[in-house]
Amino acid sequence: MSIIYNPNKRIFTLHTRNTTYQMMIDQYGYLLHLYYGTKNNGLMDYLIMYADRGFSGNPYVAGNDRTYSLDTLPQEYPTLGTGDYRNYALNIENSDGSQCCNLQFFHYEIKKGKYSLKGLPAVWAGEDEADTLEIVLKDQVSKIEVHLLYGVLYAEDIITRSAVIKNTSENKVIIKKAAGACLDFVTGDFDVVTLYGKHAMERNVERMHVGHGTISFGSRRGTSSHQYNPGVILADRNTTEDFGSCYGMLFVYSGNFLCEVEKDQVNQTRLLMGLNDELFAYPLGVNEEFTVPEVILTYSNGGFSELSHRYHSCIRNHVCRGKYVNTARPILINSWEAAYFDFTGDTIVNLAKEAVNLGIDMVVMDDGWFGKRNDDNSSLGDWYVNEEKLGCTLSELIDKINHLGVKFGIWIEPEMVSEDSELYRNHPDWAIRIEKRDPIRSRNQLLLDFSRKEVRKYIFEQICAILDQGNIEYIKWDMNRSMADVYAGNVTYDYVLGVYDFLERLTSKYPDILIEGCSGGGGRFDAGMMYYTPQIWCSDNTDAINRTKIQYGSSFFYPVSVVGSHVSAVPNHQTGRITSLNTRGITAMAGTFGYEMNPELLCEEEKEIIREQIKTYKKYETLTNQGDYYRLSNPFCDEYSAWMFVSEDKKQALVNVVRLDVQGNMAATYIRLKGLNRESVYFDEVTGKEYAGAALMEAGMPLAFPKTEYEAYQIALTEVEAAKEL
Repeated sequence: MSIIYNPNKRIFTLHTRNTTYQMMIDQYGYLLHLYYGTKNNGLMDYLIMYADRGFSGNPYVAGNDRTYSLDTLPQEYPTLGTGDYRNYALNIENSDGSQCCNLQFFHYEIKKGKYSLKGLPAVWAGEDEADTLEIVLKDQVSKIEVHLLYGVLYAEDIITRSAVIKNTSENKVIIKKAAGACLDFVTGDFDVVTLYGKHAMERNVERMHVGHGTISFGSRRGTSSHQYNPGVILADRNTTEDFGSCYGMLFVYSGNFLCEVEKDQVNQTRLLMGLNDELFAYPLGVNEEFTVPEVILTYSNGGFSELSHRYHSCIRNHVCRGKYVNTARPILINSWEAAYFDFTGDTIVNLAKEAVNLGIDMVVMDDGWFGKRNDDNSSLGDWYVNEEKLGCTLSELIDKINHLGVKFGIWIEPEMVSEDSELYRNHPDWAIRIEKRDPIRSRNQLLLDFSRKEVRKYIFEQICAILDQGNIEYIKWDMNRSMADVYAGNVTYDYVLGVYDFLERLTSKYPDILIEGCSGGGGRFDAGMMYYTPQIWCSDNTDAINRTKIQYGSSFFYPVSVVGSHVSAVPNHQTGRITSLNTRGITAMAGTFGYEMNPELLCEEEKEIIREQIKTYKKYETLTNQGDYYRLSNPFCDEYSAWMFVSEDKKQALVNVVRLDVQGNMAATYIRLKGLNRESVYFDEVTGKEYAGAALMEAGMPLAFPKTEYEAYQIALTEVEAAKEL
């Protein structure tokens, strides 16, 4: 059992393969955090220090002991109203209008297996892969119970946290703030690493020193957002890719969130991750319960690379579900950048014919196939096929494409409605809006209120009627605006649970359909969506050079297998940049591979390059999607972007490099590799040259001097002994 309770000390210890997490019920019933870090078998209660800190409140139960204050003690789940003036995990507004919740230990339970969360995605695991600790805290006055849930995945070095808030009183209360996890550190001087961005340039990496006060970031857009990703790393100041201690928190949720990092008056640090308290005030009736979304925690003393590997494995093997998680994905070509709204059924069939010629597995018909939609101003919500535009039924179109030996996929945007639509004219009240106010438009569309069952039911039936018309094997689920017009405090949360409910029903009804998530690209690129969609369109920006930065930032938490990445036309439609097909292909191979272009505009030489790219991707697909991913450079600082994949047995590696800057009379560039067997010899599958593993990692591999800008290189290495066995 990975969870141990010491009844004499009243200490809970959670062990994974390489980490230990420890907490204690103190003499007054408060649950104090003791330790999270490198695995050890000691009891860490000696770390708790007591001192009289002026103007720090003392709970009444402590009597005249001025040294006991929750304002300075490390806690597992701090609340407002207990004399702790730091950032808090929970705030309850009671029926009398007061805001206070004084939680003390009530009971606990240890179980085999991993807990699940009602209506919410969560890390899943087999009975023998995880254990659960449930600690119940209770406010004796308000009768509010908080069930703290801890999931321990021993082999994965993962600990998950969530909280279920139960109202066992006789009055309604309002939840004003709720976090999924808190970490308190009594020592340490930290940096915080966050992923910020914007539409078409998501998940840029920013590292800041944690000084006194609070650093906070989050989303109030109704989605996890392009602007801030719901993941955070707290790292020692000397931590690098390969050295040093770092802690990660990743929110398994696709809506508004808040992360807070605070360094307090006595140099202690508190890290919180949970629901955003803005636009949130959730009523909780008598005998009702509220579930806070899950946070995935891990710790590494081997730098950022080791931390990332743990998140990658957890998401691949314990978040994503379905038949496509660890199997080959279809290489697809999407009609969007090939034709935008200007297409007919013949356009899609011709795209499929080009796919056959190039070795592409699937053609996807993007936006514009339904209602009267020929631009982005109408028809969202009218989910019926525009047969006049296609020149045939959807069933006939799919049959034509399947007859060519090509799979068929389709684009949908179920959460949206256009004012110019039959749905809106019949049900204007189904759009999210504040009564008596004009709604906020975005992309000339409104958001359907997915917190309402009747809305979800109608759209679900419409989408199913489409999917039942033929052999549809892929869905691109888009979501192209942020939420506004929040008319009640429960809406932001209930909306997201409505989306999850819809997706759960859809994946259950159509288990053989691959769903790719999208929200204007990476606006909802989070572990919550990955529970339902095992890949997400990483960004609407398909420029290969920008993508090296976007994919670099994404890699800190998310595995390559969830990253939707395609080769697009040049000049690039977002940046106007021209890069070679080779560079675009190598960049896109760090994701689920595909194309966004019109192949009819390519010359035969370019088509042959694409054929070779597809062969290369399929050859190394298992390695790239399931191997260990290593960042070899920082594209925000370095003149090149480099990354590599290494098989679990270290017998194969694929090194990828894209030059970002070219200068006259350049110095030589050496790429130091990672993750290889130091004692092995590897040979380059193209040149036949042999290299010692230790030499490649210590001295590096030299790159050829560039002849043009934005050159890219891909080097496949195989262990010599392994090659002899082939």
